[in-house]
Amino acid sequence: MFSPTDQRAVYAILIHAALADGAKSDTERAALKRITEGFSPEGFNPWTVYQEVLGGRLSVEAAAAGLSSEPVRLMAYEMALGVCDTDGPPDEREKTFLAGLRRALGLDSASAATRAESEASTVAATLPPAASAAIPAMATPAAPKLVPVDIAGLEKSILNHAILAGALELLPQSMATMAVVPVQMKLVYGVGKAHGYTLDRGHIRDFLATAGAGLAAQAVEGYARKLLGGLVGGMLGKGMVGGLGKAAVGAGTGAAITFAATYAIGQLALRYYAGGRRMETAVIKDTYAKLLADGRRLFGLHQGEVERRAATLSPSEVINLVRSS
Repeated sequence: MFSPTDQRAVYAILIHAALADGAKSDTERAALKRITEGFSPEGFNPWTVYQEVLGGRLSVEAAAAGLSSEPVRLMAYEMALGVCDTDGPPDEREKTFLAGLRRALGLDSASAATRAESEASTVAATLPPAASAAIPAMATPAAPKLVPVDIAGLEKSILNHAILAGALELLPQSMATMAVVPVQMKLVYGVGKAHGYTLDRGHIRDFLATAGAGLAAQAVEGYARKLLGGLVGGMLGKGMVGGLGKAAVGAGTGAAITFAATYAIGQLALRYYAGGRRMETAVIKDTYAKLLADGRRLFGLHQGEVERRAATLSPSEVINLVRSS
């Protein structure tokens, strides 16, 4: 469906979408850079595209003009919408970006683009609530509440969320990729709640960014895998594919990466909130990196479960699973 020219243009649009809110941290930009360096498709250099976008030399309008057909333009819009919706409904800057993108793509607001927006809004509505002021992840924490915690139950929940997230990556629909981040955010929300903390989207977003799992960067990587294929590095580092073995390469690579990231996010949250949110930034990053390695190893044991879960999922069930995750 995508020619090399289409791939280059859509990838540029994804980077623009990730930066559309104007508030991405250095951590998020670093994650985007790692992703860009990790892909090596034939036909164009993603690193050059990334530099051209950041340097203002490849505009949204120029990228949109390079797309070959209406189905490709609609797919580009759906992917960009998914990136903007990673941590909730788009803010005003993201809405402005999406409106400009629709115009540049020549999409009628009453067309399938509207349906995509409706689906994205449904996914965004499943996320933990926003707060007027996000709680910084590294703020001096309140004293942890003394509540009984079912650690075994949380461990099982973390594994089940990892299996579900990996299964979503095996589905071809954009909606499935869009649902991965909400699954991860609700996992963190549930772990925090079990330890007596009621979290909002802002806190969860900052917590994940501190670990190195930026939400927009994750969304870009998920869509780019579908767009470009052949992940070499990405969020988990350039040794990822070699450590997974041949069975995980191709479509399964995305499932393996998402499984490992979701497992690591859940386990990191378990340690962080069990300790009363007293964990230095450097420790958070180091712990997350080690947990990713654990997740990579575990995927080999649970790959069959991931594939079986994917076989049972339909587009309508994806929304219900996100709601109940």
